[in-house]
Amino acid sequence: MPSNDVRILAQAAVPTAAVGAIAAVVSGVVAGGKGAIGAVVGTLIVILFMGIGLYVLQRTARSFPQLFQMMGLMLYAAQLLLLVVFVAVFKNTNLFNPRAFAIVLVVTTLTWIAAQARAHMKAKILYVDPDAPSKEDKSHKTDRSS
Repeated sequence: MPSNDVRILAQAAVPTAAVGAIAAVVSGVVAGGKGAIGAVVGTLIVILFMGIGLYVLQRTARSFPQLFQMMGLMLYAAQLLLLVVFVAVFKNTNLFNPRAFAIVLVVTTLTWIAAQARAHMKAKILYVDPDAPSKEDKSHKTDRSS
């Protein structure tokens, strides 16, 4: 990944992990040990799903820039669907507190999206290649070679 991609990933993952840690403490106090486990699992799921999604989206942007917007919309829809499926599958689990898990899943997902949006807005990503020759440079080169 180029440095901008890594920077955006870190700027989204770090706040999400911090919110997840706070949520784990709160869930541990409110729902006990199983609440804390549910919060940690929810945080890890969000960081994993969203991190993989960001990686796939950046690879798509480099390989197929014309598909970037459509792929982004499809990817977020797929991620949210997978999160809903994950909640449905573990709805009646005894491994952790499902309510704490679901609440932390939503809170950390919203944190990731907000942090990623902020990272993209703050990133100084050039949309024009400053080193590329301009049309005038190309026409002068062809005129001189004739």
